[in-house]
Amino acid sequence: MQSPLRITMRDIPPSDAIEQHVRQRASKLERLCSTLTACHVTIETPHRHKTHGNHYRVRIDLSVPGTELVVARDPAERREHEDAYAAIDAAFEDAERMLKDHIQKKRSATRRTEARIDG
Repeated sequence: MQSPLRITMRDIPPSDAIEQHVRQRASKLERLCSTLTACHVTIETPHRHKTHGNHYRVRIDLSVPGTELVVARDPAERREHEDAYAAIDAAFEDAERMLKDHIQKKRSATRRTEARIDG
């Protein structure tokens, strides 16, 4: 990555363990997409419900040449969002899918362009 990984935690106490978990997951994205230029991860607890516990919202902003990809995992009635690690994992799984789709689209576009040039 050209820019260092940025991790923002809102309304939750800073945690080295959570930060390390995010760094591990982000390094996997870097291995998946060598053209990844920036990654910003935001973890927050938007509302504190007494009966429902804390829910975590995770947003991942990725920059690759030519586009920005955004993953937002909202706690809308999902139990896994009561655990910060599960919410982070779910968001990074979505980010991996988005990056794979982006890579596939780029490859397909390159092949079509090469076919037009050759044909």
